[in-house]
Formats: sequence, C-alpha cells, structure tokens
Amino acid sequence: MSSDASRLTPHVIRILGIDPGLRATGFGILEKSGSKLTYITSGCIKTASGELPARLKTIIDGLAEVIGDNAPLQVAVEKVFVNVNPQSTLLLGQARGAAICAAVMHNLPVSEYTALQVKQAVVGNGHAKKEQVQEMVKRLLRLAGDPSPDAADALACAICHAHGGQGLGRLATAGYRMKRGRLV
Repeated sequence: MSSDASRLTPHVIRILGIDPGLRATGFGILEKSGSKLTYITSGCIKTASGELPARLKTIIDGLAEVIGDNAPLQVAVEKVFVNVNPQSTLLLGQARGAAICAAVMHNLPVSEYTALQVKQAVVGNGHAKKEQVQEMVKRLLRLAGDPSPDAADALACAICHAHGGQGLGRLATAGYRMKRGRLV
C-alpha cells in the first residue's frame, strides 16, 4: 500500500461507552471509522443488593471483562447529575468511580459527558426523553431491536464521544464548555 493510500484510510477507533449505576451499569461498544459508526456489543452489569464494596467490585470486574473481551481504545462515561437525594447522588458517584477505575486500570483514556451533551449529540435536543435516545441509538447504529435503556444510554455516550468528544476534529476544546450544543 502506498503512503498516499494509507493516509486516506480512516483510522478505526473502538469506543466503550458507560452509563454508571449501582443496580445496573450499562455498557456499549462501537467502532468509528471516518464518519461511519459500527455497533459491536452492549449490555448491563447488574449488581445484587448487599454491601456497597461487593457491588462496586462487581462493576469493576464486569467492566474489566468487557474491556478484556473487546479491546476498546477509548472510554466515554456519563457524568453524575446532582439528585434531590444526596445519598443517591453519592452512591451513583461511587458506581461511576468504579467504572472509571476499571478503565484506568487498563490504561484507557476516559472522557466524561453530561447527560445534556449526550442527548444533544444523539437526538439534537439536550432535554430529550429516554425513549427518544433509545430510538435514535437504534437508528444511528442500525440495530434490529431496541437496546435496554441502560445499554442505550451507554451507546449514546459512545456516540457522543465519536461525534465530538475527540476534540471536534481534533481541535483543542480545553477551557471551553457546551451551551445549547455549542462550544462557548
């Protein structure tokens, strides 16, 4: 292959999206080649009720297995929103921390996105409903059936990362923030 041809071949990036949760942590893996997205796999890591440390270990072990089986190159995680119940927010944050630990233990770069950013990237509306996100994920990835809500959210996070999370065409975005779907 000539050097000109190799420059024209799009680089394939495998992205793991994670929707952290203490009861169910959704995961979704897709590949980006140029502007084309290809679905690889998705699912949920469910934890049994019980002591928090054991539940966090289940999340770490489950994601470690997903990472080992699928070899993603990058990870996108949804940021925690502040809930009315501080205890729920704290528990969700700990599940999110476990998910991030699973990624960094495998030396993977982690990018974080708010729910607003994910919905804006996938649906075009930062205040879209879960069902709208699920439907758009199904359409964008040409899935035969509906992914579970947790898996759809994880895939949406990966799609958000694929579309703009790599620096909007590799432009530096440090110091900027998203407002109404635009960098400001």
